[in-house]
Amino acid sequence: MPEPTKKDETENESAPPPPEQTTPQEGGNDKGKVWSLGEGAPEESEKRDDSQRSTLFVEKPQSGTVSVGGNITFIAKVEAKDLLRKPNVKWFKGKWMDLASKAGKHLQLKESFERHTKIHTFEMHIIKAKENYAGNYRCEVSYKDKFDSCSFDLEVTESSQAAQSIDIRSAFKRSGEGQEDAGELDFSGLLKRREVKQQEEEPEVDVWDLLKNANPSEYEKIAFQYGITDLRGMLKRLKRMRREVKKSAAFAKGLDPAYQVDKGGKVRFMVELADPTVELKWYKNGQEIRPSAKYIFEHKGNQRILFINNCSMTDDARYYVTAGDEKCSTELFVRDPPILVTKGLEDTSTYVGERVELSCEVSEDDANVKWFRNGVELTNDPKSRYRIKVEGKKHTLIIEEAAKNDTATYSVMTTGGQSEAKLAVDLRPLKISLALEDQTVRLGQEIHLKCEISENVEGKWYKNGQLIEASDRVKLYHKGRIHRFVIPASAVDDEGEYMFVPDAYNINIPCKVHIVDPPKLHLDGLGENNTVTVVAGNKLRLEIPITGEPTPKVVWSRGDKGITDSGRIRAETYPDSSCLVIDTAEREDSGPFRITLKNEAGEDTALINIKVVDVPDPPQAPNVTEVGEDWCIMTWEPPANDGGSPILGYFIERKKKQSSRWMRLNFELCKETTFEPKKMIEGVAYEVRVFAVNAIGMSKPSMPSKSFVPLAVTSPPTLLAVDGVTDTSVTMKWRPPDQIGAAGLDGYVVEYCFEGTDEWIVANPELTDKTKFTINGLPTGSKILVRVKAVNAAGESEPKYHPGPILVKEVIEPPKIRLPRHLKQTYTRRVGETVNLVIPFQGKPRAKVSWQKNGSPIDKNEINIRNTENDTIIFIRKAERGHSGEYDMKVEVENLVDKATIDIQIVDRPGPPEIVTIEDVWGENVNLSWKPPKDDGNAAITGYTIQKADKKSMEWFTVIEHYHRTSATINELIIGNEYYFRVFAENMCGLSEDATMTKESALIAKDGKVYKYPVYDDFDFSERPLFTQPLVNTFAIAGYNATLNCSVRGNPKPKITWLKNKVLIMNDPRYRMFSNQGVCTLEIRKPSPYDGGTYTCRAVNELGEAEVDCKLEVKVIYHGVINPGEPICLAGNNQ
Repeated sequence: MPEPTKKDETENESAPPPPEQTTPQEGGNDKGKVWSLGEGAPEESEKRDDSQRSTLFVEKPQSGTVSVGGNITFIAKVEAKDLLRKPNVKWFKGKWMDLASKAGKHLQLKESFERHTKIHTFEMHIIKAKENYAGNYRCEVSYKDKFDSCSFDLEVTESSQAAQSIDIRSAFKRSGEGQEDAGELDFSGLLKRREVKQQEEEPEVDVWDLLKNANPSEYEKIAFQYGITDLRGMLKRLKRMRREVKKSAAFAKGLDPAYQVDKGGKVRFMVELADPTVELKWYKNGQEIRPSAKYIFEHKGNQRILFINNCSMTDDARYYVTAGDEKCSTELFVRDPPILVTKGLEDTSTYVGERVELSCEVSEDDANVKWFRNGVELTNDPKSRYRIKVEGKKHTLIIEEAAKNDTATYSVMTTGGQSEAKLAVDLRPLKISLALEDQTVRLGQEIHLKCEISENVEGKWYKNGQLIEASDRVKLYHKGRIHRFVIPASAVDDEGEYMFVPDAYNINIPCKVHIVDPPKLHLDGLGENNTVTVVAGNKLRLEIPITGEPTPKVVWSRGDKGITDSGRIRAETYPDSSCLVIDTAEREDSGPFRITLKNEAGEDTALINIKVVDVPDPPQAPNVTEVGEDWCIMTWEPPANDGGSPILGYFIERKKKQSSRWMRLNFELCKETTFEPKKMIEGVAYEVRVFAVNAIGMSKPSMPSKSFVPLAVTSPPTLLAVDGVTDTSVTMKWRPPDQIGAAGLDGYVVEYCFEGTDEWIVANPELTDKTKFTINGLPTGSKILVRVKAVNAAGESEPKYHPGPILVKEVIEPPKIRLPRHLKQTYTRRVGETVNLVIPFQGKPRAKVSWQKNGSPIDKNEINIRNTENDTIIFIRKAERGHSGEYDMKVEVENLVDKATIDIQIVDRPGPPEIVTIEDVWGENVNLSWKPPKDDGNAAITGYTIQKADKKSMEWFTVIEHYHRTSATINELIIGNEYYFRVFAENMCGLSEDATMTKESALIAKDGKVYKYPVYDDFDFSERPLFTQPLVNTFAIAGYNATLNCSVRGNPKPKITWLKNKVLIMNDPRYRMFSNQGVCTLEIRKPSPYDGGTYTCRAVNELGEAEVDCKLEVKVIYHGVINPGEPICLAGNNQ
């Protein structure tokens, strides 16, 4: 934004307006443009160092025009070929306003990346444009130390009828007088090209009358021609409708709407009073005028006259005169004298690369002069190749190095005249001082082409008619008149015809480059001593890579005999390799083979040894020496013939005797001649066999062993224990055996004997398949020993004994509450959370459990209690602070009692502090104090959070967190600002929902004179609820959480409630409701078809309410109903 003038300072202290109300800056240099209301001054040159500027844009945003209410899009493109990450792009309006924070329904910023072309595209969309959107915009792109910027203009137009109905007299009000869009504009870009002739003297023209009858597109031309310096104020007033002039009771004749005077002249203001006794005062821009040598007052009857002598540009202002309570105003416009061209431009001819200076002289020093090239204005921008130099009355346009396209008509324009001249730029004749030479280069060496011409001009290199661009591999150099082409490491593809063509000249310098390379065999893939091993009976195809330029001749030989390209042993040659092929290799093919390469650059040869080997013979049939329940031990002898390669190991396979499918038992070679197969099925006959393996491969299998069958009984039962005892019975329980054999498990046998005897009595004549059994008919008071056996087809397992004798008598177990460790301290939960406590206890027989809260029985409608034989459960679905207290638990067994107490504390966030006061203000510091909150949320206050807000913006910022005292000093406040403060209380649940704010504000005053701020009425931000984003009809999958989202705004903050089928949703654990920054969310946990229906979100505040609804449909997915794995979706009960 431009810096405000002094009469704009008051208005610019207020908060910045939103994007649609922000003052736009100057547009571009389009001709005939009608400017929008309140346009700003042209943007200054970028303040970044020019050394950091680089060209990143491949497409810059262009200036555009849009009608009021229309849409327009500006596009910028950046190439990402040399960038490692996305560049940083910012859009600005005017000079400083970053549009990223203003994005909304009228402004949208988008970006995309096209991978094929590697182009980043950035777009700015302006939607439903308004008049005040017009102005200058800027797009900046940066990447590390690179930076680029582009300015463009937006013009917002309206219908011609509206422009013609504007009151021209109301346009002459000073720009920046009590307006939000105060500032200056530079309309130099709208000057139209004039004919090259000195302006003749013209009779005195009243600019006021001229403007009243002119088309709006001619305003700037008139302003530049007649020296109007505040055209912006006029354009601003042209946007307003004609106002009716009310008849004044105090003034019989008032001031004219506007006055015009030349600089240094004298002007006369006159009013005629209806009552000559009324006191009259004159004002300039709100300041009363006192009589002086410059300001002279005269009284003639009822006439009151003000003379202003020697008018200067500071007298260009708004004047008004007051008579009692009435006021009459006018505008005074001071015009600069026209600037004349005293010495015109001269036609010039030059050569490309020369320095060109076009000069003229004007009638005044440092005058405002415009330069044009073919009618287009030239600016003194640092990036421009045109430089404008001013030395007093002399103005010079400088072109450091003239180019061919600089040939044009150049003109200069002032407010009083103009001049033009033609510039012709031609090429010098070109001579070749050093031509290119043909070269023969070995592969991998440097290619260096060099030529010299008589002129310092750019040029292009070509290979076989194709343009060559500089790259990491190809280096192009140009220094003065010398051009060089360098490839540090040549390749085969670099051979061809090269040519250098100077720019702008119809001439080329050719040469040829020939690449040669000695032949070479690449034997890196062969073994030691270039040995190649092949298995007998297989086909050998040995491929040897070869290089050389030109392609070498290949010869294979064995001894003195050459190898042809046909037969069982043959040679095959290709451009980059040669192959030795042996079909069905035999042991006689072993021996050395020679390969020889030849070309014009040299020769290469090598010996390759071929070795033919075979797989070993199969071993003898293995012997099974030992058999277990699921294993065996087998041995065998090594094979008689190892196939010419040492035996590396053996593979073992087994199969069921009735099956034909063999199964591999080891996947790593067995180095020994013995092996133990495991995990066989008991009772099934098996056979095993062996394979021998060497470096060539695996032998055929050995003959199968004799068949064998593994079988075993189960292990003993486990964990035998007493489950219960009465006066006549004992109940035992146990776990199944750890190992159950192939014969399976048929059941269990339970045996007992009386203490002191060795006679075991079978308690169950028939096997039991249960792991629990009751022995009945026992004498009371006797002691017995118990054992259990597992039985299968292989027989009985080893018995499992109970560790000691069992007394046949019912035992009373005293009650004992086993209170969990975390319940021995205070059990704390937040309001709304679920309380679910499980307290185990012991006691027999028939323990009785009872509960009390604070000495009174528990209300079972609020708290659920469930008791079992071994534990008790206390459950509160949604805890409230009233549930806090001491809960007494009592367990009774006959006359024995055990008690326990659980302290439950339900906590909530605290209330706000009671009173926050400003105790003292000094320097940049404010001392605050407050009282603790009345409601601590049933938990100790752990601290306070203090925030501050500037009175202008009322945006809150945290200055102190987790503060423990009730008084604090806020430091480093900004002098001249006025602050409010507020304090939140904090406990273990968090900050209080509300904060207590200071009733008074604290002004951080400057030392010395105190500035009295103007008083403004507070803006009313109240607004009834409005949904900015509605709910959307949604499909959900049964069993997966679903969410419904919408956004709402309103002030005061509206209360949000949710309804399902018009029924309010309250205290239902299946729903969770969130509201954050106006975004409202309803989460439905694991929905079922029952949860489908119409959901409504309702927002209510004191100004009204609003609703928005949507439909939710829950789908159930079943798998495998028709075909296995084929999903079928059922929505509710409908398939």
